[in-house]
Amino acid sequence: ERQLKILKKVVKCFENGLPLKDIAQVFEILNLCAEKLHDQEAFTEPICELIQLCGLPFHKKRLSDEVSYSLTVSKSIAQLGYLMRVPSSQVRIQICRCIISFYNVEPPKKLLSGYQPTSANYKIQMAELGGLAETLVLSLALFENQLPEKLWVLKALQYLSSSGENCRLMLKAQAASRLCMHLNDADPSGQLVFRSSEILWNLLENASKEEVVNQLSNLECVHALKEVFVYLLMHGFRNYDHQLRNDLLVIATLIAENPAAPMIESGFTKQLIVLATFTEVKIPNPLVKGLRLTYSYEDFELKKLLFNVIGVLSKDPCAIQLLSENDVMPALLYYVKPNQKPGFHDWSAAQYEELQLHAIAILASVAPLLLDKYLSCQANTLLLVFLEWCVGQDPFFGQGNSFHGTGGRGSKLAQMRYGLRVLRSVVSLGDDTVNLNLCDQGAISQLLDILKYAANKSKEKEDAILLEIQADILFILSTLCENDLHRKELFCYEGVDMLIPFMEMDPNKLFSGLGHSRLLFTALDCLWSCVIGCYIAEDSFLEKQGIFHLLDLLALKQKNLSNIILGILVEFCDNPKTTSHISTWRGEKDQTAANLLIQLWREEEEDLGVRRDQYGRVVDMKRPVVSGFQKQQEVIPMPANCPSFAIVEISENIRAKLYSLLGKLGFENLPGLSATDFVTLAIIRRYLDFKTGEVWNELCAELKEEFRPVSPDEEALKVISEVSEDVGGMVAALQTEMLESQQHQELREEEKAYTKIHNAHKQREVVKKSWENFLARTSNYEALKKAKRLQEKSIEASRSKPKSQNVAVHSTDIKGLGTTV
Repeated sequence: ERQLKILKKVVKCFENGLPLKDIAQVFEILNLCAEKLHDQEAFTEPICELIQLCGLPFHKKRLSDEVSYSLTVSKSIAQLGYLMRVPSSQVRIQICRCIISFYNVEPPKKLLSGYQPTSANYKIQMAELGGLAETLVLSLALFENQLPEKLWVLKALQYLSSSGENCRLMLKAQAASRLCMHLNDADPSGQLVFRSSEILWNLLENASKEEVVNQLSNLECVHALKEVFVYLLMHGFRNYDHQLRNDLLVIATLIAENPAAPMIESGFTKQLIVLATFTEVKIPNPLVKGLRLTYSYEDFELKKLLFNVIGVLSKDPCAIQLLSENDVMPALLYYVKPNQKPGFHDWSAAQYEELQLHAIAILASVAPLLLDKYLSCQANTLLLVFLEWCVGQDPFFGQGNSFHGTGGRGSKLAQMRYGLRVLRSVVSLGDDTVNLNLCDQGAISQLLDILKYAANKSKEKEDAILLEIQADILFILSTLCENDLHRKELFCYEGVDMLIPFMEMDPNKLFSGLGHSRLLFTALDCLWSCVIGCYIAEDSFLEKQGIFHLLDLLALKQKNLSNIILGILVEFCDNPKTTSHISTWRGEKDQTAANLLIQLWREEEEDLGVRRDQYGRVVDMKRPVVSGFQKQQEVIPMPANCPSFAIVEISENIRAKLYSLLGKLGFENLPGLSATDFVTLAIIRRYLDFKTGEVWNELCAELKEEFRPVSPDEEALKVISEVSEDVGGMVAALQTEMLESQQHQELREEEKAYTKIHNAHKQREVVKKSWENFLARTSNYEALKKAKRLQEKSIEASRSKPKSQNVAVHSTDIKGLGTTV
């Protein structure tokens, strides 16, 4: 009794709040009282009063007290969690109220003399530092069957879970699993499910989502979640129940993304599939008997979430059988049809459009997994009819409100986009039955019409949606026409004309971020798959100067483009008309194709770190074309069926394609090459020999690592290595000869230039002297008479001697002439 009086005095003394310096002593008193409470219930009220004081703002004397006492205060607040062991419902509830008061701070009614209250978030920070949230989660095991205490603890945890640090501590105590396993416990108030779901949401948002999902991925948690969800679905009638149901479905969706979660074993997967499709197809299942969805916003969200679950479940191979058995394919195909006006089944037009686009988007994921169902439902026919409606004149104005409706407002572009995605996902499987079914229905011609429609729209206003549509069509056409000559012929009548504009694309657009780069790549892929191999299509492409456009793109020297363009050009060279087109092409500054290809070779070798001297000559005679990366590789003995570094390297750069293309053009009489180009060409010409030598060098090195060859084999390997080295030396000598010849040629040209200059100067001197003599004759009479005498003397000297005295001599002077000019 004396102790109780002392406790009441302590409570009276600190009725306005606890000073930071006294908190440690107060909590010591609390712990002592808690021990006595096991035998004396009279201590319940004083303990509750002391805990209530802890909910009031603490007081500090100096500004630095918060930091100075932080360790003591954090340990003291952590004691609140340990006090949950006290077997008193009143004390436990008071502790929870105290913790909640940390987040609902009220200013003190009266301040202690010389003190001021701590900052508003001080207690919250100390609770995080002391690990109160973890202790509180662990305390749930003490009163699993005591609902009031459990609800108060959940309320406190709901506040604590607003911070990332507390969520991390809670997950350390397996909070997600502990909460989810008891979701289905009896609770007339409904607070248990509500508060538990709120805490789970906070854990997902503020902590590691993967850790939360891992904790929930056990049979007990999934089963409890399933039972609560089904109960709310069947019996929930309030708007609040519908919202809570949708929240739980989102959590279930996150769990379904984890392959280790026992969704199928618990039966939850089948229930979700049935719920997602029961309005489109009639399946006899007790779960949906009497179930009706209203057209409220919450039920609309439920429908979208169920569609989303189908997409998530489609990633689990074990769920594919359930998707097939429960008619998911017919349910999704139900939406592949022209939009009806007004809305469908009382959905508004905007809601139906959103559901339609969502269903078609999920269909793109599901269709490749259920090909048999896809074909039996005649999905190809439905999609082609749907796409025909998309380009038709039927008046329809898309709302464009949802994520899937982006860019489709006022048009059918969103429907076209997702319809093509379904075709793309199915065609990409390469299934002959599906592709043949498509082509038999005229898909190639129809896709070209849609491509033309999208290209015309794109001229009016380019956006990412239109570019994506065009890229998808080109990809589908590539897949359909590859390795089928008849389909290539069907494509070439209109398709070649449509490919050319893609090759003429402004290079600056490739970096716009809208998707021009992807569009160009798919166009090049379509060219490779739909044109090459069909002479009619190839000739049509050549007539439209397609090779010139390819070389223009190659001249951009973009690495991501160069590889595929060179591959196309090499394949095209099987057509004998191609080489003349390549030789005729001229780029900027009258650059020839041969010069461009050799420049690309030099740049590629520079990137690969191949050793060359300042003139481009071979330096390493043993391995002239080895890259820097290859030199760093250690010798690793490999099985005969595994390619070595020398072989793998061929496919990792463009040198092999450049060698093949120059070989098709012929290494002789290539126009527009400089001496440096000829030096590089000498290396390119012997590329295959050099690669053969590399392989032999690798073989020798591997043999030496594994065992010593016998003498005849060793001698043979030595001869082969010497031959390879001799080729390198021969090329180096030829390069040197070329450079010397070029130097001599330059010297001869220099001498010719100097001679030309000398002759020009000499001619100017003669002209100058002639002019001076002319001026002298016209201005000086004596000079004129002298010139006259010289002229007469010259004339006389030029006459032949007369053979006879009787020959008449005629004077050359004109009598009476007095002019001097």
